Amino acid sequence: MEEGSSYWKQNLKVAWLGNFLTGTSFTLVMPFISVFVEELGVGPGQVEYYAGLAVSANALAAALMAPIWGSLADRYGRKPMMVRAAFAMIFTMGGMAFVPNVFWLIVLRILNGMFTGYIPNATALIASQVPKDKTGYALGTLSTGAVAGNLIGPTLGGILAEMFGVHNVFLLVGLLYLLVVLLTVFFIREDFVPVKKGEEMTISQVFAGVKDKQMLIGLFITSMIILTAAQSVVPILTLYVRHLGQVDNLLFAAGLIISLPGLASLFMSGPLGKLGDRIGNHRLLLLALAYSLLINVLCAFATSPVQLGFLRFMYGFGTGALLPSVNSLLTKLTPKAGISRIFSYNQIFNNMGSVFGPMLGSAVAAHYGYDWVFYVSSGLVMVNLIWSFINFRKYVKVRDI
Repeated sequence: MEEGSSYWKQNLKVAWLGNFLTGTSFTLVMPFISVFVEELGVGPGQVEYYAGLAVSANALAAALMAPIWGSLADRYGRKPMMVRAAFAMIFTMGGMAFVPNVFWLIVLRILNGMFTGYIPNATALIASQVPKDKTGYALGTLSTGAVAGNLIGPTLGGILAEMFGVHNVFLLVGLLYLLVVLLTVFFIREDFVPVKKGEEMTISQVFAGVKDKQMLIGLFITSMIILTAAQSVVPILTLYVRHLGQVDNLLFAAGLIISLPGLASLFMSGPLGKLGDRIGNHRLLLLALAYSLLINVLCAFATSPVQLGFLRFMYGFGTGALLPSVNSLLTKLTPKAGISRIFSYNQIFNNMGSVFGPMLGSAVAAHYGYDWVFYVSSGLVMVNLIWSFINFRKYVKVRDI
């Protein structure tokens, strides 16, 4: 497909809806996964272990398989990989309604991770089609789909589980993925010429075609640190809110504060993506890292849940700038023939951040206290800011990389 093709706007709308439904259905089950594990007959003291294993196994499997699906996307097209991922989720997510014990739950969670990949392939599809001067806007807008789904999913899942029961929620998730399949098959257009086996670019050729390998590695690390810093506070946030004096409606208040960064990102990713197109994505990324560092430090000095909620909402503006900036820069660095594989490798680092963040936050809070979670995550962001500035220093006076 030629860059700037006339139907990239339609694809963006459909891909946004697909990302939204994927994000919603994926997080829909998270509020009650531990309760479901308990219902499957796991004894006291092991529920937390198996619930954590179910979440981690999914992320680990997704990280290991991402390069394979990225390679196949570059060979056969991004649309087939989007259909493949959504179709598999019909059975891996919907099938959880019928598991007889925790062993089969873990098996399905692993399979779910192995076959996932709708969102990174949707990102690669839009990145390969959109005109260069609208890359930040398009990728920023697209990212809000998954953010909105992730934001709404947990709340919706809790309500539906109360109304219809856990098993029926899994069936609903399967139906949502069926809808994603139909939308993708009938409304996504991709003029992709398949590459014969043996003629596709090898991964070494893909990396050889990258304009700046040091920057590429820096962007991968940035993706991981964004997720690590954002997720590190999630396991302890309810306890921290209680520590700040919240007594009544604790779970509601903590859940709202957890959702606020995503809400800010939802509203600002598109406009901030446009800003990146105008001033340069490398400049926006540096500004967003500095901003995120400042807000993270201020969170450690919050004296009330209201202050913490306000600061976490403000933190979401930084995330809303970082995600489209990273994706836009990856698009500009990478040859089109290898863009799916580069995004799949970036997805590995995203998954690693989602795994390391909660582990880091829990460990730091247990040994040093809640405040230090923000200090440690701020330290990670500061290191990333310094490294990114070194990577981008030769582009400071140049708009385009």
